[in-house]
Amino acid sequence: MIVRSILVATSLVAMTASASAQDAAAGEKSFNKCRACHQVGETAKNVVGPVLNGLFGRKSGMVAGYNYSDANKNSGITWDEAVFADYIKDPKAKIPGTKMTFAGIKNEQEIKDLTAFLKQFGNDGKKGN
Repeated sequence: MIVRSILVATSLVAMTASASAQDAAAGEKSFNKCRACHQVGETAKNVVGPVLNGLFGRKSGMVAGYNYSDANKNSGITWDEAVFADYIKDPKAKIPGTKMTFAGIKNEQEIKDLTAFLKQFGNDGKKGN
């Protein structure tokens, strides 16, 4: 009985950990909400929004060739997981005056998954950098 209880508890911990882990494949599906304005990958180009290659660790407003709002350029933000999570929930609240017109993603797991997807792309757009 004790062994069974330990196995059940271990299984629950494993299921909880995997449920909260980042899932890049799920994040790729979530990125479909972003595709109308942003691109990633080796052939990515600035469109309505800037390229998101190499996003994490980059200062806001720094993609060459993209015309950012002054609010974005002067935000002082360096993108990391926590800042991105806060931003993607409500871009206009995080950077008042941003040109980004997106209602946001509120689901924490979806944000984690999207983060995992975006983190795959280095500055050159290659995966795994």
